[in-house]
Amino acid sequence: MTNKPTAPLRQGGFSLIEGLVAMLIFSFGILALVSMQASSIQQSTGARYRSEASLLANDLIGQMWVSDRTAATLQTNFTTGGDAYAIWLANVQATLPTAAASAPTVSVSAEGVATINLFWKAPNEEPAAPAHRYTIVAQIR
Repeated sequence: MTNKPTAPLRQGGFSLIEGLVAMLIFSFGILALVSMQASSIQQSTGARYRSEASLLANDLIGQMWVSDRTAATLQTNFTTGGDAYAIWLANVQATLPTAAASAPTVSVSAEGVATINLFWKAPNEEPAAPAHRYTIVAQIR
């Protein structure tokens, strides 16, 4: 009885292809996780800026409440260009990114209705993208 060498198997290299496909699927999974992490960071940063805008606007409204609450005083001190506005603006510019490019606006009506608009753009956003906006309206009496 002689041992004849067997013919090469037709399935040779199939394990190599399986391994490559498994690595490809694993790579797509890792890329998806990295993409989700980047999106999560971007959303978290956006929430932070919205929260800071809210705190800044409420800070100015609080200053309005503790001042002389007559409409004339509010318009003189707190509207865009007033003395209290200038102090508050420095805090806004230090807190919100690119707030200097689009300064916040504050207006007070004769009835004591204060409207505050804050604008900002995140550092990683496109220059042509519109600025984010936070608006708050409060009745000061």
